Amino acid sequence: MALALPLRRHPRLSRMLPVLPLVAVVVLLALPVPPGSSGGAGPADAVSALVVGHCVVHLLRERRRPLTRTAALLLGLPVVGISLAAMNAVSPSAGISGLGRYLQVFVLVPATVVLLVRDRSGFRLLAWSLVALAGWQGAVGVHQYVTGTGASYQGEDIRAVGTFGATDVMGMATAVSFGLVCATGIALGRSGTRRERVVAACCALALFLPLALSFSRGAWIATATTLTLQLALAGLRRALKVGAAVVAACVVLVGGLGVGTAMLQERIDSITQVTDAPDQSVTDRYTMWAAAADMWRARPLTGVGMKGFPEYRDGYASLALSSGGDIEGAGAAFHRQPLLSPHNMYLLVLGEQGLIGLLCLVGGWLALLVCSLRGLWRARAVGGRGLDCALVACGLLVWQLVDFVYADIGGPSTVLTAVCFGLVAWWALVGSEEVTGAARASVPAGRGPVTGKAVVR
Repeated sequence: MALALPLRRHPRLSRMLPVLPLVAVVVLLALPVPPGSSGGAGPADAVSALVVGHCVVHLLRERRRPLTRTAALLLGLPVVGISLAAMNAVSPSAGISGLGRYLQVFVLVPATVVLLVRDRSGFRLLAWSLVALAGWQGAVGVHQYVTGTGASYQGEDIRAVGTFGATDVMGMATAVSFGLVCATGIALGRSGTRRERVVAACCALALFLPLALSFSRGAWIATATTLTLQLALAGLRRALKVGAAVVAACVVLVGGLGVGTAMLQERIDSITQVTDAPDQSVTDRYTMWAAAADMWRARPLTGVGMKGFPEYRDGYASLALSSGGDIEGAGAAFHRQPLLSPHNMYLLVLGEQGLIGLLCLVGGWLALLVCSLRGLWRARAVGGRGLDCALVACGLLVWQLVDFVYADIGGPSTVLTAVCFGLVAWWALVGSEEVTGAARASVPAGRGPVTGKAVVR
């Protein structure tokens, strides 16, 4: 009773409290992964399951429809392909574990985020938690590069991996990229205070360094594509200002601080050398892509079943595929990590779940993208209200769609993908409608319903 009175006096605080469990999921990803870990589920995944369970119990007690029909359709669409793939799995255990993982990442956690985020304040709180996580992981990664305690890269322990360790080299790059996209969206928006936008811009500029030191080509490409889109959607004037700041920061980092090492330059050049002189990692990736495509051709509708790629890989891959990748550094002893996925989410789903699974999964993502962009135009039409949320949501989804060309789900950082899909779904299905409704409620009589312009009668 004593707690309820302060919450009634501060309704904004009461609407942000349900988001705190989701923030806890993000915060737990700052904990170091044990060196001997296999790279599977971690504490953040366990807490995310508890949050989902709490949300389900709460909905059952209230006995109300939690989602609109559109939201239920788009968020539940992947269940069809996932369920078929689980029934067609190579073993019952593989089907159950794969079903649980896919439902967690693409259905349950995103739906929970949609239900727990009440308004734009909760959205921004969760977005800022992603920025904070990126800052922490980035700081750890830069320290690893400077002190030579990171993951092994070309014989030196300099690759920045944050607290995720050498078994999840994409973990830090993913976390930093999400934080960079969120900070950029907040900086380009018009809803927050000037101080908040300046802080967000400074955070975005600072995160470029650890992203570069991650040596992750896929994250670089996805981030460059996303930031370009965010700048274009924010307007030409803002795009020119931010572009000039980014160029200045790159000049300082590369020319003044000497960040542009020979290894970094070589890594950047290797992006365009995928056909002339590819390294072994590129050769392995293309070989596994071809194997996944062949699996789909063998079973075009349903694929080879959930978690079937490792079982069928050797039967479809060519002799160019190596036995695994070298893992060393960041607290891990040298060992060979087997290549158990094609490192392409679309081909992984196509090979294991077939055309049905791919259409269900990607169809839902594209629908969310269309709804998010439509919400962004609505935000621009009402004077920029909610524009920061729109830019963050569109940026996160575009980054993930591009990055999935070079990566797939797996490892402790996967729960971040689920949270980001939830933020995207909230803006696409709830937030944009909230912005339009608030704008209509604030328009005086005799004015237009959205823009506030006089109605011509």
